[in-house]
Amino acid sequence: MAKTPANHRKEWTKPQERKLEKLAGGNTPTRLIAWELGRTEAAVRQKASENEVSLKPTNQSPYNRRK
Repeated sequence: MAKTPANHRKEWTKPQERKLEKLAGGNTPTRLIAWELGRTEAAVRQKASENEVSLKPTNQSPYNRRK
């Protein structure tokens, strides 16, 4: 069985929310953000949605165009 994250079911603190925004803005994958914050991916996605933080990658070209 998988090990539960360190902050499982704990309230989010302001520094954690700021770190989430910073990591998401830096194009960090959701799995890595979850690991950094000691949370599950689902918890990170939910908090990002609540705070209107986009987790979509910013450096991908549409339709996989390569030159």
